[in-house]
This record gives sequence, C-alpha cells and structure tokens, in this order.
Amino acid sequence: MQRTVFQLHLNDVARQTFFILFLSVVIGFAVNMIRPDSITVIADWSTENRLTSDSGETLIIPLSLAKALFEKNEAVFMDARDKNQFELGHIKGAKNLPWHAVDDYFMDIAQDLPNDAVIITYCDGESCDLSHALALFLRNMGFNRVKVLVNGWTVWQEMNLPVEGDSYED
Repeated sequence: MQRTVFQLHLNDVARQTFFILFLSVVIGFAVNMIRPDSITVIADWSTENRLTSDSGETLIIPLSLAKALFEKNEAVFMDARDKNQFELGHIKGAKNLPWHAVDDYFMDIAQDLPNDAVIITYCDGESCDLSHALALFLRNMGFNRVKVLVNGWTVWQEMNLPVEGDSYED
C-alpha cells in the first residue's frame, strides 16, 4: 500500500511536535537547575514537612499535649471548619474561626485572645489544610504560640474527649 503525501506529512508533523516538546522539557529542567530560586521537582509532602516552619519549628501538637492543655484550661482551641460543621460538633469550648471567612470573624475572636495565648487550630481529616492555613494566619497576626492538631476533630472524638454541638446534645 502506498502512503499518501498527507500521511507522510502528518508523520513529519507528529515527529517534529514530539521533538519540540521533548526539547522544551529538557531546556526547562536545565534552566530550573541553574536558577538560584529553582522549583523543587521532587518534594516531601508529608504532614510533618508541610507543618514545619522555615526555621525548622514544627507546628504540630501531639494529641496527648493538646489534651493536657485542654484539661488545665491552658489553650484556646480554634475550629477552622465552616460554621455548619462547627455547630454539628466541635471540641468543647472551642471557638469557630472558619478559614474561608476568616476576614469576617477574626476581629470578633481576636479581641478576646491574649497575645501570649496557646492557640490550637484544628479541622477534620489528615489532609485538611484549613487548620494549617489558619495557624499561619494567626502567627502573622502576632500570635506566636499557635499549634495545629492534625486531623483534630476525628482524633479528639476517637479518644472520647469532651465535645459539644447539635449532634451531641442530650
């Protein structure tokens, strides 16, 4: 069978396209490697690494320490989930500062917090980043003793620690 001129031309176009894409990727990686502010190609996205500050300080607080601070009433718990989730259930005494509406609620919450307060932010789920974002925001607003309880709502309930909300009323 004879190939048509169109088929031959189409093969040439496909080869050239592949070559251009390959060359672009190689040049992109090369430029990235020589830049002083290069983008990390392979990164550590573990929870521990994501919740470590640039200075190497971890934002993570273990459940045992969070529980001890709760029992001594030495920490303020901040729920970063939305208002509906908070109303269904939350750590007893926690304040709701939903990350997606932080600008609307921050001033009301902040006026009751001393600058040296230990603040423990939490949300629900191992990969939930709301509490991390809220913790960084609070640190930027001058609260230096902010920690994140990873998967806070779930682990708190699993340990049968004090909770309150519409789903937990007698």
